[in-house]
Amino acid sequence: MIKHVVFFRFKPETSDDQRRQALDGLRELPDKIEYIREFELGEDVLRAPRSWDAVLIASFDDLEALQKYARHDDHVAAALKVQAICDAIGAVDYEY
Repeated sequence: MIKHVVFFRFKPETSDDQRRQALDGLRELPDKIEYIREFELGEDVLRAPRSWDAVLIASFDDLEALQKYARHDDHVAAALKVQAICDAIGAVDYEY
């Protein structure tokens, strides 16, 4: 199994509505992409200096499934919306 963890830091000027729309687009992905086995999306509650604003955690059967997810049209569209409002995006993918 592959765990896919993505951290998002939004631009300071990002509105609450932009943020909600972008994250809602990500939340819709499990209903659209069959390769996703588990999916979580959460927003930071601490707002500490070291905190990221949101995190996506997903699981896939293998690297091939992760790569298919990454290229899937629905993922690409959602990712582009999130990228447009982020200052930084970080990711870690690991086997477990």
